[in-house]
Amino acid sequence: MYPAVKWPAAIWAGIAAGILATLAQLLMWLLFAEAPVGTLLLRDARLTAAIVLGRDVLPPAATSSAGVMLIATVIHFGLSIGYGVIVAMMTVRTGAGVAALIGALFGMALYVVNLYGFTAIFPWFAEVRGWITLVTHIVFGVAAAAAYRVFAGL
Repeated sequence: MYPAVKWPAAIWAGIAAGILATLAQLLMWLLFAEAPVGTLLLRDARLTAAIVLGRDVLPPAATSSAGVMLIATVIHFGLSIGYGVIVAMMTVRTGAGVAALIGALFGMALYVVNLYGFTAIFPWFAEVRGWITLVTHIVFGVAAAAAYRVFAGL
C-alpha cells in the first residue's frame, strides 16, 4: 500500500520552503544583484501585493508600506503552502533523491508558469525574470520536497 499525503507536513513543508527560498533569493541578491537588497525586496513586495491591491501599488515608494508588506507576505505564504502541497503529492511515494529531482523540476516548471504564463494576467512580473528568480524557484521545489520528507517522517 502506498503512503497517503500527510497534510500538516505538506503545509509546513510549503511554509519552510517559502522561507528557505526567500533566504536564498536575499543571499543571491546580496552577492550578485546591482540594486540594494532592500530595494529589490520592496519591489517584489509591491509586485506581489498588486495581485490583490491592483496596479496602484506598483510605482516605487520612498518607504515601505506595512499594508503592502502584509498582503505580499500573505500571498507569498498562501502560494508556498499550495505549491508545497502539490510537491508533497508528487513526492510522497518516492525516495529522497527522486523527490529532490521532482522538486527541482517542479521549481523550474513553476518559474515558467509564474513568470511567463501568469504575466498574461499580471504583466508586471516580467521584470523579475532572470537566473536569480529561476534558482529561487528551484530552491523552493527542492526545499519543499526535502521538508515534506522531514515533517512526514519519511
